[in-house]
Amino acid sequence: MNNRIFAKSVQVISADGENLGIMPTSAALEMAIEAGMDLVEINANNATPIVKIMDYGKFKYEQKKRASEAKKKQKSIEMKDVWVKPFIEENDLNIKMKKVIEFLGEGNKVKISVMTKGNKKVLARGKDAVPELFARIMQILGDRGTLESKSKPDERTKSIIIAPAK
Repeated sequence: MNNRIFAKSVQVISADGENLGIMPTSAALEMAIEAGMDLVEINANNATPIVKIMDYGKFKYEQKKRASEAKKKQKSIEMKDVWVKPFIEENDLNIKMKKVIEFLGEGNKVKISVMTKGNKKVLARGKDAVPELFARIMQILGDRGTLESKSKPDERTKSIIIAPAK
């Protein structure tokens, strides 16, 4: 920018986008100073660097404003965690599912994890307890959420990820 451009000659673009051609850097800098603006290097990779006459402070302000607007319009999706036990009572499961439905209503994804490690009852009652629980959960949720992914069968903590229905 301005005095930090070390090339001997530059291709100049005016403030209104008009190509002024190739000229010495000092002449281009004088033109920018006369216009009350800055000389900003746009592309330094060419044999003759391309510079533009512009109000650099205003340019940076508008760039920051555009980035802030884009950030406002962007909706972040959070991953909410809900933990359940494999042999959870029906009422307790309904309470947890109300919370899951609330999370899905807000547009968040929900990861439902089942605590199985170290629980001998799970092994005694059979390995079908967790898949049956997940089936019950999906039945309760109905069309409010869609199953996005399941944990691998060899993982200790079984989980499913549910996305909001579209």
